[in-house]
Amino acid sequence: MKIFVGLGNPGAKYAQNRHNIGFMALDEIAAAHGFGPWKSRFQGLVSEGRFGSEKVVLLKPETFMNLSGQSVGEAMRFYKLTPDDITVFHDELDLAPGKCRVKQGGGHAGHNGLRSIHAHIGAEYQRIRLGIGHPGHKDAVARYVLHDFAKADQSWLDDVIRGIGDGAADLAAGDTGRFMNAVALRVNPPREKLERAKPAGKPEVAEEPKDDTRNPMQKLMDKFK
Repeated sequence: MKIFVGLGNPGAKYAQNRHNIGFMALDEIAAAHGFGPWKSRFQGLVSEGRFGSEKVVLLKPETFMNLSGQSVGEAMRFYKLTPDDITVFHDELDLAPGKCRVKQGGGHAGHNGLRSIHAHIGAEYQRIRLGIGHPGHKDAVARYVLHDFAKADQSWLDDVIRGIGDGAADLAAGDTGRFMNAVALRVNPPREKLERAKPAGKPEVAEEPKDDTRNPMQKLMDKFK
């Protein structure tokens, strides 16, 4: 059994914020794979489903970002799981928009949601780092992450989210390589090689040599020109 956690803030006000990309990822998984309806549990919203024999619980904490660990810890203890069974989807300032990386354990890098989870279950859980880019200055970070994605972001955002849905079963099975490949195929699909037909031109016809009608003296004179 696995728990997939998406980080974000509850309510329509925050729904399209950059900070809520984790919620968006879980919504896509639930919709794409026919998971059950969202229900209130563990100080959050929960949807359950299966990938083959593997049961997966999707959890969106509703404690607000800074207290996400309360919800995650409660769910983990209820199902008698360990941090190894937890995968957290979250926004990542240090990755360019559209980039996705898998990380096992490590620090929280100042992310308040991860900091809270660290405090409640430790650091040895898996993270899916979803790049949103950096505003350029640390003083602008709070406003940046709590602002909606720009219209120009919608194309890559849609590709990343759909790719996560495509690879969710592989992630649940522990195959992070295939999961990453599924995301990559959405973000950078292989281009079909189109063979362009060369325009038909007039066939080149070699000219036949003309008969030399000069007399011997003229031929000799031409050699000294």
